[in-house]
Amino acid sequence: MVWILLRGVSPTLLCFPPWTGPYVQWKQMSNGSSITEFLLLTFADTSELQLLHFWLFLGIYLAALLGNGLIITAIACDHHLHTPMYFFLLNLSLLDLGAISTIVPKSMANSLWDTRAISYTECAAQVSLFLFLMSAEYFLLTVMAYDRYIAICKPLHYGTLLGSRACVHMAAAAWGSGFLHAVLHTANTFSLPFCKGNAVDQFFCEIPQILKLSCSDSFLREAGLLISTSFLAFGCFVFILLSYVQIFRAVLRIPSEQRRHKAFSTCLPHLAVVSLVISTGVFSCLKPSSTSSPSLDVVLAVLYSVVPPALNPLIYSMRNQELKDALRKLVTEWFSAATVFLRSSASESQCMT
Repeated sequence: MVWILLRGVSPTLLCFPPWTGPYVQWKQMSNGSSITEFLLLTFADTSELQLLHFWLFLGIYLAALLGNGLIITAIACDHHLHTPMYFFLLNLSLLDLGAISTIVPKSMANSLWDTRAISYTECAAQVSLFLFLMSAEYFLLTVMAYDRYIAICKPLHYGTLLGSRACVHMAAAAWGSGFLHAVLHTANTFSLPFCKGNAVDQFFCEIPQILKLSCSDSFLREAGLLISTSFLAFGCFVFILLSYVQIFRAVLRIPSEQRRHKAFSTCLPHLAVVSLVISTGVFSCLKPSSTSSPSLDVVLAVLYSVVPPALNPLIYSMRNQELKDALRKLVTEWFSAATVFLRSSASESQCMT
């Protein structure tokens, strides 16, 4: 064995007998500084099931792209929807598109090419982007609860409390808070030494699963940050809960059945989205370790990261007549434009012949 000391580099064992290759790999992994990639969890071992996972995720991803893209376009093009509620809904659709695009394409590519690898840099970028978008979405859902509270409980003050400038400031605060939250957690997580391998028990880079690879004495730093952010998340949850208690009390006092139905139609979709995101996220973080298993972790991750972006457009458009009318008008215009284009192309081809 030969020891060589390089300038600015700690002593490193460069030459080993051939049988010591596995020891070198283990030694590098134990230091935590030589990890260049992580290995993600695969959904299946056979190529047929991996292709099934690819096509299933492709269908969900295309549904999310189509649904959120239609909502964004309809709100942007229809001036009747230029109100605070739809402005926040547009931001929610943008966040949903970003969140599902951060994790699903990589998982699809891994299944298609039969690989598990994700680079260290790519994993850190995926963690920061996904955490940024999901945190911003949670804060935005809190802002949307405040919007519904003002609209139903204090309708006379709606124009003053939720003007265009105030809406932009609240949306920017949600995006900025999500960004700050993501930076703190990502920097803290990837500054930890990883001494327990590089296999992540999840189909994307998720902080709780990455923390399982860190040294036990370094885990306490991230645990303290997780506890502090949990209090913030719990505060948002309490605010949403209290807002809806006041909303339902106000709605039940409305004498007109038609007005009650309209109020419920604008509140129930938001409440359904909040319930789906919070229930799956909280259970994923607070479930007992005795019930934890890779299969359960994957199912919960799919429920809080993949399903909401695909279902949110359907939930919001199901009971919202204004949004359904705008989407119907948009699709009709696109269909008419496509028909005119095809007819003109056919007539031009006939003239050329």
